[in-house]
Amino acid sequence: MMKKRSISASKASLVLFLCQMISALDVPLDLSQPPTITQQSPKDYIVDPRENIVIQCEAKGKPPPSFSWTRNGTHFDIDKDAQVTMKPNSGTLVINIMNGGKAEAYEGVYQCTARNERGAAISNNIVIRPSRSPLWTKEKLEPNQVREGDSLVLHCRPPVGLPPPIIFWMDNAFQRLPQSERVSQGLNGDLYFSNVQPEDTREDYICYARFNHTQTIQQKQPISVKVFSMDSLNDTIAANLSDTDIYGAKPVTERQPILLTPTGSTSTKVELRGNVLLLECIAAGLPTPVIRWIKEGGELPVNRTFFENFKKTLKIIDVSEADSGNYKCIARNMLGSVHHVISVTVKAAPYWITAPRNLVLSPGEDGTLICRANGNPKPNISWFANGVPIAIAPEDPSRKVDGDTIIFSHVQERSSAVYQCNASNEYGYLLANAFVNVLAEPPRVLTPANKLYQVIADSPALLDCAYFGSPKPEIEWFKGVKGSILRGNEYVFHDNGTLEIPVAQKDSTGTYTCVARNELGKVQNEVRLEVKDPTMIIKQPEYKVIQRYGQVSFECIIKHDSTLLPTVIWLKDNDELPDDERFLVGKDNLTIMNVTDKDDGTYTCIVNTTLDSVSASAVLTVVAAPPTPAIIYARPNPPFDLELTGQLERSVELSWIPGDENNSPIKNFVIEYEDGLHEPGVWHYQTEVPGTQTTVQLKLSPYVNYSFRVIAVNEIGRSQPSEPSEQYLTKSANPDENPSNVQGIGSEPDNLVITWESLKGFQSNGPGLQYKVSWRQKDVDDEWTSVIVANVSKYIVSGTPTFVPYEIKVQALNDLGYAPEPSEVIGHSGEDLPMVAPGNVQVHVINSTLAKVHWDPVPLKTVRGHLQGYKVYYWKVQSLSRRSRRHVEKKILTFRGNKTFGMLPGLEPYSSYKLNVRVVNGKGEGPASPDKVFKTPEGVPSSPSFLKITNPTLDSLTLEWGSPTHPNGVLTSYILKFQPINNTHELGPLVEIRIPANESSLILKNLNYSTRYKFYFNAQTSVGSGSQITEEAVTIMDEAMASRQIDIATQGWFIGLMCAVALLILILLIVCFIRRNKGGKYPVKEKEDAHADPEIQPMKEDDGTFGEYRSLESDAEDHKPLKKGSRTPSDRTVKKEDSDDSLVDYGEGVNGQFNEDGSFIGQYSGKKEKEPAEGNESSEAPSPVNAMNSFV
Repeated sequence: MMKKRSISASKASLVLFLCQMISALDVPLDLSQPPTITQQSPKDYIVDPRENIVIQCEAKGKPPPSFSWTRNGTHFDIDKDAQVTMKPNSGTLVINIMNGGKAEAYEGVYQCTARNERGAAISNNIVIRPSRSPLWTKEKLEPNQVREGDSLVLHCRPPVGLPPPIIFWMDNAFQRLPQSERVSQGLNGDLYFSNVQPEDTREDYICYARFNHTQTIQQKQPISVKVFSMDSLNDTIAANLSDTDIYGAKPVTERQPILLTPTGSTSTKVELRGNVLLLECIAAGLPTPVIRWIKEGGELPVNRTFFENFKKTLKIIDVSEADSGNYKCIARNMLGSVHHVISVTVKAAPYWITAPRNLVLSPGEDGTLICRANGNPKPNISWFANGVPIAIAPEDPSRKVDGDTIIFSHVQERSSAVYQCNASNEYGYLLANAFVNVLAEPPRVLTPANKLYQVIADSPALLDCAYFGSPKPEIEWFKGVKGSILRGNEYVFHDNGTLEIPVAQKDSTGTYTCVARNELGKVQNEVRLEVKDPTMIIKQPEYKVIQRYGQVSFECIIKHDSTLLPTVIWLKDNDELPDDERFLVGKDNLTIMNVTDKDDGTYTCIVNTTLDSVSASAVLTVVAAPPTPAIIYARPNPPFDLELTGQLERSVELSWIPGDENNSPIKNFVIEYEDGLHEPGVWHYQTEVPGTQTTVQLKLSPYVNYSFRVIAVNEIGRSQPSEPSEQYLTKSANPDENPSNVQGIGSEPDNLVITWESLKGFQSNGPGLQYKVSWRQKDVDDEWTSVIVANVSKYIVSGTPTFVPYEIKVQALNDLGYAPEPSEVIGHSGEDLPMVAPGNVQVHVINSTLAKVHWDPVPLKTVRGHLQGYKVYYWKVQSLSRRSRRHVEKKILTFRGNKTFGMLPGLEPYSSYKLNVRVVNGKGEGPASPDKVFKTPEGVPSSPSFLKITNPTLDSLTLEWGSPTHPNGVLTSYILKFQPINNTHELGPLVEIRIPANESSLILKNLNYSTRYKFYFNAQTSVGSGSQITEEAVTIMDEAMASRQIDIATQGWFIGLMCAVALLILILLIVCFIRRNKGGKYPVKEKEDAHADPEIQPMKEDDGTFGEYRSLESDAEDHKPLKKGSRTPSDRTVKKEDSDDSLVDYGEGVNGQFNEDGSFIGQYSGKKEKEPAEGNESSEAPSPVNAMNSFV
């Protein structure tokens, strides 16, 4: 199977599309411009109190800006504080904590200002707070004694930290306590038992608090729980009562549910828009209650609702104001139910509707800055100029403030400034800088001149034309230096100047000129495009079966573009070829000499160029060579008299006496060993020596009880094993090696599962084999957390953040000590579903069957897992021509990797579609983006559904037709063409009639009598004509001619002549029959019998061979369709008319396809009608299949 993938095309698409996300009018840094903040610390900045505090503030501008800071609203003079420095050419502050400073002393609100002669930009208010991980307060914990079946709550009450800790419950062995519908942890960290059971008795219920920022874990004192069963209570009572007393504790009684949390029947909850809403209900009862959630007066949101903690927690992600309402949880068991209603109100911190964007204006131009935000409550909008409230800022006559908009009229160079928009309510604020830069600059093209772009044929080509100018230039593209301007659906013109050719062909090669012009001038730039032929493997390697010790060769002959230099790589089983001189790689083949069993496998030829890559594979099977019959050989007899000498801690000498060779020299001896201590009865390969050697020095491992045996090998095969040697037990030692294949992969969003391949018994080197498992979060400079576990192969770290990298190492140890320091591997904690949907989804309709969708990539931190790609769901809502809805069939396209656009092929013209986009990781799909509606333009219609011709008269015919099955737009008219056909099938003059689209029948008058007419009929939209259907019909004869025909048929002489002919034929048949029965032979027949040829003996008359024989030609004659000019079927439905068509006329011509049984499967319905004698060929609707194939 040959596979092909494009390399450069996808990379170029991604890079150039990212360029589209940048404004085409970003001011080049060699021109004057106000400051722009490019990097700053987060608003809520929690720092590690043990590390230096770095408060980021970076900005660009011309001239380069200077920086200043405020702290808690007043000027912060960094020169007066020896612990604070500012990085050169930057506004970033570094507060030295590691050399005596205290982080608590620098808590506060910081703001950075970047200023130059054209304005001042300000950062957000950055709140600095050091993280805190306080110790657990000491408390005396009383043992919990509970009766079986009762409920129980174990309180955690962790210390208040910054940020809040992650809570989890474990035992003394650092194993996560099992949770279920009966026992689970609440959102507050407490451990809830709906009913206790005897197996809940233990003394090591331990609550842990993990403070992720400082990578510390605090442990609460163990809590003891003892569950008294009814049987033990009865025994205790019986021991203290006399035989005459009546005693007995009540059995465990079932109870209907009650809520442990929340309490009461109602409660309230306020959550902010975009956050995760968590609602919880935990109930007690016996049997264990089952929890169910509903929303009163509505449905739970689809694709955003999740149930956690055994359905005790309702989780709704990315909440909005529409999620406000009453949520009811119902706890039920067989005895009854209880419910609780939580009234949820969703508020919203400010969020952007339209954030202000930088304005580049030329002198005298007008412009606007728009700042629109929403929230709940609605935010207040306030404007600043160069960091000063606009009400007290220096006046500018060109500026007018109108609520959320600043209007600029007839700006001058002095109007340049940086404006800040602040949108705030009680839940937060937004701050955006946007400058007004007044410049008069002629156009310039930033893309290098004569830049070369190379792509593979049938893939997209994107040609860049980055530009700048003030006023904003207009961009035009030309093919060649003096060619005409490029227009049409075959090109896509992006706002940033990029020209896209969706499907580049060989004739797309050439020079393209980009022209940018404004009122101050014009500039042009040329780039070159080369479209290369795809690389192909024209002769692929084939499956081979080869005998052992033979020679085999695989071919890989390629065809490639002459300007590309291919490289050929051979792989075996998807890995590099063995480093063996037997493998010979030629220009277009791979040869393997002296093939062995190890050469079995799959061999792959990979051809790479700088633009694409193709591969093909074949399997090699090695079989045994047939034995040589001339000499009979046998396997050697087993060696004997094994002896161990020179025993040391790590070595011993083994000697033996060879057995009989049996006519085939011994090539080598194989030494195997048995470990009677760890794996008795299992023999392992130790080493092998040449057949001339009968003594070997063996290396040994500690703590192994060795026995050895020897096997002789010759050309025939292996001997039986020798008798085992005496046993030799080596001393114990530290492990020499560590476990292999160490991995860290989370199975849940809050854990890290560390696995490894355990050491085998003899690798332990001593008793008491254990493993030291160590881990720490990567890139946070944390101390290692370690735990020693028994001889297992897995350890689960609980309470981890979702999908963060960890450094992991596993070290072996035994009773004598540790193995060498292990190497570190990188793992990740568990993935969770992505949190957010892709934003800024845009659809560009390219033509009636093809659209391009763009979206903004989601931030990687919200993916919460390995980004696998994006899925686009799209479906047809309705046809714009019919206005009738149908069953919605959603289609899905998956785009691998971090792509931000994709093509939607196979759309139906003149239809309304919806789509949404979702990000995908290893856990699953994230939320869907809001549905995006788009419409496809009109196309050409399909052929009319039928054409019937009825009511023939002497000079008229009635035509009836059905509208096209797929109008693909608004029908504008029907086109009817017709022409007469004479007796020699020649066509007469062509007549054309245009019929209104609302008509469904027509009477054609003034026709010739007894004349056959051929009709061509199609429909039209504003785009063009659709495919046509044809029909033939005949006007009736006149009465005189019909009368003459009837008179001839009824004449007596005519009837007599016909009877005489029939009698003559009957007499001839009787004579022939009599001669045949007499067995008479013609002279030719006698001559043939006398000189019979054996090649034709089976074809004698009397064996009946010729009874049903027909030649292919005669058979074809019997089944020919009607000739031209014959009448059409009575139902007047459309039929294909040419009786002498060959199969080549249908489907794909000479390349027509056949089924496995030989039946023809060419597309008969696809045969083209022969064109009328006059008129033009009608256009056909574009095929969605062709559009899809263009983008595979």
